[in-house]
Order: sequence, then structure tokens, then C-alpha cells
Amino acid sequence: MLLMGVSITAISQNTNNSKFKQLKDELATPNVYRNAAGAPGPEYYQQKADYIMKITLDDEKQTIHGEETITYTNNSPDPLSYLWLQLDQNIRKPNSEGQLANTSTIEDISNSWEMKRMLNRAEFEGGFNIEKVTDAAGNAIDYAVVGTMMRIDLKKDLLKGGKYTFKINWWYNINNRMEIGGRSGYEYFEEDENYLYTIAQFFPRMCVYNDVEGWQNKQFLGSGEFTLPFGDYDVQITVPEDHIVAGTGVLQNATKVLTKEQQERWKKAQNETETPIFIVTAEEAKEAEKTKKTASKTWHYKAENVRDFAFASSRKFIWDAMKVEQESEDVMAMSYYPKEGMPLWDRYSTRVVAQTLKSYTKFTFDYPYPVAISVHANSIGMEYPMICFNGGRPNADGTYSERTKYGMMSVIIHEVGHNYFPMIINSDERQWTWMDEGLNTFLQYLCEQEWQRNYPSRRGPAHLIVDYMKGDKNFITPIMTNSESIRQFGNNAYGKPATALNILRETILGRDNFDYAFKEYANRWKFKHPTPADFFRTMEDASGVDLDWFWRGWFYTTDHVDIGIENVQWFQINTHNPEVELAFQKETDAMRNKNISTIRNEEEIKQTENEKNPFLNDKYIVADPYQVTDEAKQEYQNFLDGLSNEQKEMLKVGYNFYQVDFENKGGLVMPILVEFHFTDDTKEMIKLPAEIWRYNEQKASKVFMFEKEVKAVALDPYLETADCELYDNNWPRKTIPSRFDLFKQNQE
Repeated sequence: MLLMGVSITAISQNTNNSKFKQLKDELATPNVYRNAAGAPGPEYYQQKADYIMKITLDDEKQTIHGEETITYTNNSPDPLSYLWLQLDQNIRKPNSEGQLANTSTIEDISNSWEMKRMLNRAEFEGGFNIEKVTDAAGNAIDYAVVGTMMRIDLKKDLLKGGKYTFKINWWYNINNRMEIGGRSGYEYFEEDENYLYTIAQFFPRMCVYNDVEGWQNKQFLGSGEFTLPFGDYDVQITVPEDHIVAGTGVLQNATKVLTKEQQERWKKAQNETETPIFIVTAEEAKEAEKTKKTASKTWHYKAENVRDFAFASSRKFIWDAMKVEQESEDVMAMSYYPKEGMPLWDRYSTRVVAQTLKSYTKFTFDYPYPVAISVHANSIGMEYPMICFNGGRPNADGTYSERTKYGMMSVIIHEVGHNYFPMIINSDERQWTWMDEGLNTFLQYLCEQEWQRNYPSRRGPAHLIVDYMKGDKNFITPIMTNSESIRQFGNNAYGKPATALNILRETILGRDNFDYAFKEYANRWKFKHPTPADFFRTMEDASGVDLDWFWRGWFYTTDHVDIGIENVQWFQINTHNPEVELAFQKETDAMRNKNISTIRNEEEIKQTENEKNPFLNDKYIVADPYQVTDEAKQEYQNFLDGLSNEQKEMLKVGYNFYQVDFENKGGLVMPILVEFHFTDDTKEMIKLPAEIWRYNEQKASKVFMFEKEVKAVALDPYLETADCELYDNNWPRKTIPSRFDLFKQNQE
């Protein structure tokens, strides 16, 4: 096969609006903190926040009481006259900005469940109760609460390299997740009158201060999650004596909180790589449910270089664990779940945690923390350093549906995967949800496929995003939209960016080049704070490919992919040889339908004049119009005599030329994937780069030449580009099978 040149109809374009315009106007100017290659610059800095906490969980009143000591280190070049903290629990205060900002209609509460949920939220007395704020010496310091934020006023500026230590005492009521929702809270089990607590956002936490925005001061409205600095944690958690506590970090006092048998099982689990070992058995958990000891016990956890801390506590917990081997240091994969999670959780959870670490490590770096924990909490999926809370519960009789099984495994992969994005590669979730959810969903898809062939992944492959992208643009926002302003959250922040990365990997860069660049981004920014510009620039820098057109189309617009075949024309070289050309003409004429006049004349004109009088016929009227005459042969010889030897050789080329006219109807420029099917039943794929649209973003034509004859042409035959309309992807046209619902269903 030979590929001929391109023929593109040029039109006047405003280059300022070109889809191939470079992104530099949209991205922050490179500087000493973040360079033009997408890497941290020579003066990159980030702040540090260390915490010492004593936490008490009251199982009778469902409250959390805490004392924390924060040591904040200013590594920035800027003097700081105040510090900002996040008080995310304040979103549960009556008439909080987050509650008031949510729109609603009477239809939203038109059923009893929604009505009850609304009443429960209104009656719940949530939010932090700040008891006192003091400096390291115990002196009261000035502070101000602004919605979900808290400002600490310093008596003198905190200069570069300086540290400031202060203390906060606080408490709050824990929310019932099953009644009013929430990323954390408790679940009550009426049958045995026990609670399962998954506790997060439970303490005043330092905001991020960086070179991009200064203090992160976006209020928490409920959607945009959290941006936090790294630090070290020393946390003591006091709970009922028979509770089992899972937490961020490494347990410091196992000999005090575990029985001798449990300690022995823990040691055994640290050498087991095939089958999870029970540290706390189902029998022990069931016994604890019944006895309900009232004394208390303190669990002590430490964690280094993490951005947050979370824990789970319940007397209902079964606990299993196994070792995951890495080139650097081994990791303990663990799961905590009530008996209600069996037989799903004991069979799958810890093994899925282990697989997640293996898959994500392959595409990023070795998991750097000592543990990875999955906790079962019904109807929730949320992530924190080293620990996550996941749904997926069997029926009461132990049976479960396919949807429940795969939903559970997918949420575990996703939430454990969040350890990489954003717990280690620490992007700003309050600003850009896609930087953690989208990148994580992409790797989730790769992990799911490594777990099971043909795993029923919901997001990742291009064809799964089509319905969203071709939907009503009034209800679609670009990926590059602030987290609190996104429409269709799941599709926008999870599905579309994951699909974009999968297309980038499979179709545009290729797997090897993409994987190299993606791993470079992960390693450049692990334990740092990347921005979208850092990701875009690193992927281009490490791959060696200008991708500005791709970021602009997929991330900054709501355009969709719809590329069609407008026309196909078949050409062959005119040899001027009468024997060849008249034979071709005869074959071509036989393929054509006669025009209507000729058909009717043959029927109605019984005899023409020259048929009556044959003497009227001369040499120009012959019985066989395709007969090669001596005159035609002489004309051909005269033609050859006028050609050079090179021109004569070109006439012998037996290629078929096909001009294919393409049309971009969706607006999103993409590579054109053309598959040619030949009359000998072979086929050939040709990939035209996206730059074919650079002169005309709506139409492009290209001439292909083959020795064989083409019988069909197909665009994107393997569904690589998320093309939203397939009816115009084939020549000749094909009927695309589809279905329609006889009765329209109400959709949520």
C-alpha cells in the first residue's frame, strides 16, 4: 500500500479560536516553582502540618471529643500573619452555606424516604463545637470561624522556616450516614443494637498554602473534596473496650489492645502472601456483639508523611490481613467488616486490595505506606491515607447479585487506588475533582481488567462515554470546571477524563509511550501538590508529543466526537491505451443503469433512419462501439512518442486511487482511523493524525492508493475514539442495529 498526499479545502479561520491553538494562554506561566516541562522548579516548596491528637468516641451518645496539637511549618518565602484551617463538619450546621446553596423542588421530597431524610438533616445538631484554642503555652489565641473555615490570628508573622504550635479542643455529634448521608458517620444495627463508625473530617485540619493560590479558601459545599498538606500524625483513640479500631498508620500498642491469640495471628499474616489470615475471627466478633463491654481502651496509631487521618471502630469488626510483596518494602493488605459483609468480604476484599496495589504500582511507583485497609460501611465509598470505607453488602441470607459483587470490588479498587491520587500525588480536590477521580478511575479500569478478563467495567472504554458526550450541552460542563460547579458529576469528573486517558493511551500515544509519560508524572509529583498544568505539561514533555489540541478539546470544551465519511471516489490512471480504456469503458457502462429516455426510446422507436438506410453509416458508426480501431491505435502510438521514459513507466502503474472525504460534525478534532476492506477479503488500517484538521476543522479529504480494489471503508471500527454517531462511519452505508423502548421509563 502507498499513501498519497492530502487534499484539504482551506477556509479562513480565526487562529485565536483554532482547536490547535497552544494552551499557554490558559495555563499558568512557568516559574521557579513549576517549570515549563511540568516538573517542580528549583524553588518549589510546600508546607508541613504535624498533629498530636487524643480522641474519645462516645458509643452511648455518638459523639467525638478531641484534643489536638498542631505544629505548622512555613516553608514558603512569604511571611504569614494568620493560618487557615478547614472545619468540614460545619457543613452539617443548620443553615450552613453548603445546605443553603443546594437547589431543590417539591418533587425532590415527593416520597417518604426523601422527606424523612430532609427532616433528619434539619433536626441534626451537627458541626464543630470549638471549646478552646490556645498556643503551646496554654494561652488563649484569637481565632475566627468563617463557615467551614477557621482563621488563627498570629501575634507576629511566621517567617520562612518558622514553626508555630497551637492547640484546639473540640467535639461534635456524629451523623447517622444511613439517615442523612455523609462521607463519614455511623451505621446502627438494630438487630444487635451495635454501631459501626467510619470517622473522617473529624478534626480541624490545616488548609494548603502554596505558590498557585496562596491559602486554599474555597468553602466546603459538599462536592469539592479536600486539599491538605503533608505531615506526621500521632493519634490516640479511646473507644469501648471490645471495639476493634482500624486507622491511618501503624498500630503502636498491639500488645495492649489485642489478645495473645490475635497477636500470633497478626505475626502469621505478615508472612502470608496467598490467603488472608483472620486476626479477629467471625466468632470473636459475634461474641463481642452480645457482651458489649462498657470499659474503655485506647488504640495508638502513628503515620508519617500523610495528608490526613481517618479511622473506623466497632465491636462488630472481623479483621483479616495478608502481605503484598514489593521491590522496596512489603505492605499489609487488610479488611475490616461486620458479619453482614460475609460471604463477599471475607472472600474478596483483602485480595482485591492486594491486586489494586500491584496494578497501580506497575503504572506509578511502589506503594510507600506500610498498610492498605478496606473497611466495609454500607452505601458509602470514601478514601483516606492507608484506609478507605467501601460499600457492597450481601443479602441477609448471604446471597448477592452480580451487580453487588462487582460494585463492591470496583469501589474497593477505586478507593484503595485513591492512595495514589490524591493521597500521595496530592492534587487540589476542592478545585479540580478530575485530577484525582478521573486519573484514579482510569487506573481502576486497568486494574479491573487485570483482575478478571472481560470484567464489566463501567468507565474507561471509549464507547461507554458516548451517550453523555452527545447529550444536551445545556447540562454538560467542561472537565476543567471547579469541583463545586460541575454538572453530571460522575460523567464529568470520573467517566470522561478516564475515557480521555484511555484514548490517549490506546490510540494517540500508544501504550508504551503513554505509560512512560504517566509514570513520569506520578514520580515527579508524588508527595507534592500538582496542578492541571503540571499534568498536561509533563505528559507532553515525557511523551515528546504536542497534545495541546487534545487537552483543549477533551478538557476545556463540551464538544463531542462525530467524524463521518461524506463521500468516496474511485480513480484509476488513464493509460490512453485503447485496448485497456475501451475494455474499462465497456465494464463501466455495463454497471450503469440506462437513463429513462433511452429505455423508453428502445421501446417506442421501432426503427431509426440509419437502420432503414444502412448506406448512411460510415466508419464512425460501428456495430461494436468498444472495438479498437486502427485510428485509435495510431493515436495511442502518437501519444506514447510524446512521453519521456519516466512518464511511460508511470502509465504502467496499476494502482487504484480512492479519495475519501471526511466531515467533522461533533467539533472535537481526533485522529481518523480508517480501515479499508478489499475485494480479496483482506483489510488494512490507516491512522491519520488529528493534525489533518489543522487547516479546516470541519472537512478534510485524503487520497489513498492500493494495488487491490477496495470494496468497503470503515471509520473507527474498534470504537477507539468515542464517536457518537456510527451510521456515517461506513462506505457503503450500513444499517446499525439498535433498540428502542416501547414505553418511556422515568429516569432518576
